[in-house]
Amino acid sequence: MTEIGKLVRVAGPVVVATGLERARLYNLVRVGRRQLIGEVIRLEGDEVVIQVYEETSGLQTGSVVEDTEAPLQVELGPGLLGQVFDGVQRPLPPLAVKDGKAFGEPFIRRGMKIAALPRDRTWQFVPVVAVGDVVGAGTVLGTVRETATFEHRVLVPPGVTGSVTKIEAGEATIDEPVVWVGDEPVAMMQRWPVRERRPAVRRLDPDAPLITGQRVVDTLFPVALGGAITIPGGFGTGKTVQEQSLAKWAAADVIVYIGCGERGNELTEVLKEFPELTDPRTGGPLMDRTILIANTSNMPVAAREASIYTGMTIAEYYRDQGYAALLLADSTSRWAEALREVSGRLEEMPGEEGFPAYLPSRLAEFYERAGSVQCLGGDREGSVTVVGAVSPPGADFSEPVTQYSMRLAGVFWALDTDLARRRHFPAIHWTRSFTLYDLGAWFDNHVAVDWEEQRRWALELLQQEEQLQSVVQLMGADVLAPTEQLVFLAGRMLREDFLQQSAFDDVDAFCPLDKQYQMLRIIRLAYETARRVVEAGTDPERLASLSVLADIARMRDWPPDEVGKRATALEARIIDEVEAV
Repeated sequence: MTEIGKLVRVAGPVVVATGLERARLYNLVRVGRRQLIGEVIRLEGDEVVIQVYEETSGLQTGSVVEDTEAPLQVELGPGLLGQVFDGVQRPLPPLAVKDGKAFGEPFIRRGMKIAALPRDRTWQFVPVVAVGDVVGAGTVLGTVRETATFEHRVLVPPGVTGSVTKIEAGEATIDEPVVWVGDEPVAMMQRWPVRERRPAVRRLDPDAPLITGQRVVDTLFPVALGGAITIPGGFGTGKTVQEQSLAKWAAADVIVYIGCGERGNELTEVLKEFPELTDPRTGGPLMDRTILIANTSNMPVAAREASIYTGMTIAEYYRDQGYAALLLADSTSRWAEALREVSGRLEEMPGEEGFPAYLPSRLAEFYERAGSVQCLGGDREGSVTVVGAVSPPGADFSEPVTQYSMRLAGVFWALDTDLARRRHFPAIHWTRSFTLYDLGAWFDNHVAVDWEEQRRWALELLQQEEQLQSVVQLMGADVLAPTEQLVFLAGRMLREDFLQQSAFDDVDAFCPLDKQYQMLRIIRLAYETARRVVEAGTDPERLASLSVLADIARMRDWPPDEVGKRATALEARIIDEVEAV
């Protein structure tokens, strides 16, 4: 039986109630006559402090508060893919419709309740177990065709174990039992608390990369499958385009995009563009393997804080099925601002720049839920790779959210405002970014034996060019030695012909690993061949006008199936033309 209390204080999204003696931290509550959704965040004697996930205007002291005696949970099952939810997993499209007609209102009406997954839709359940089989938590009971190209695996919920006693194959709704384990009926849908990690057998070492098709990422700053990435950048540096490129091209089975506190017009663009994107894997809509969680800056601030956990729990659910999930959070800065606002309402002691003192631990809880795991109930392996975009005010990377995220994530892709102004995209700066994942052995074994050597050469040369830039700005280019002028030439080729990549070009949007390797190898060959002739007395300016350099710039347009043949031909031309000079 639910417990009933009364409001005694209202301060924005934070309200205080009494009379809830059985209340526990993170319990879900219903507030007022509209039954607004809230969550218990503090217990102080006989007072219960609640953060409400909806607008609290109109609430009065004495209003009824109902404790559901359960934490905030999400519904997990077939029907998630292709959906657009708010921060507490209310599906947004159905909220705009009543009795088959559109309301025509721009905002969600307060207190609305609607199931996250449709209860009237039936799914064709195909069992993969038989009566008498012994199953446990995480065992695959059967499959459902969730979309035209995606197979959803129905799992035994955690805490259930025993022998299969009955199976109901065929069409069923998500809350109808399809398998009985002992006397326990198991449906296709399960619920899980958003703030609690889903269990796994063990975490796996990050020894394989998440292939993205982005040259600056895969070659210079790769991320491990199940790794964590921070992308800080000022306004206009291309965070959203970079995340869309990752969603479209990264080797992930499921995409969970969280628009956390972004401006409404930006999120509207995402909601319009994602359904129109074509999945390069299947040729179908990208939304067939995508879930969008929308929480704009004008929506209740407390729900913004919950949206991160909602998205993470959904990603872990698909990870447990043995899939690679990619979670894109845009942006963790707005999430941190929500924490700061709620902390201020609670009159907590502020930390750096007004953020709560527990900001680092909350960020750690988020990033540490990334990882590759051995799933429960079999030898499946799944992963959640986390990408957290950060929007530092004034592109100041010394602010707290960027600094804490940089310490917690394994990859740091620093988006540079100056590069964006020069129309160099992706605007990931090569000397300010880094990766902590040691993936050189994987690339050496699967792509080319000297992949890591080529990567180190590129990073060292770019660093040399950066240092020489300082000298040129002070004293002019005339003071450089001929070999140093070559460093400038090779650095320009690396920056403009290799690192730059168009997200809107049909050929260049995705660059396979073997093409990345050949492009980098050709640029290095050109540099080392030119260095030999310069050391023999040739003027570097004569090399800069060679026609073969223009062909190096056109390598990005090579069709993937012609890379090997064209690389061999270009290599011969480079040697002939450079040595002829």
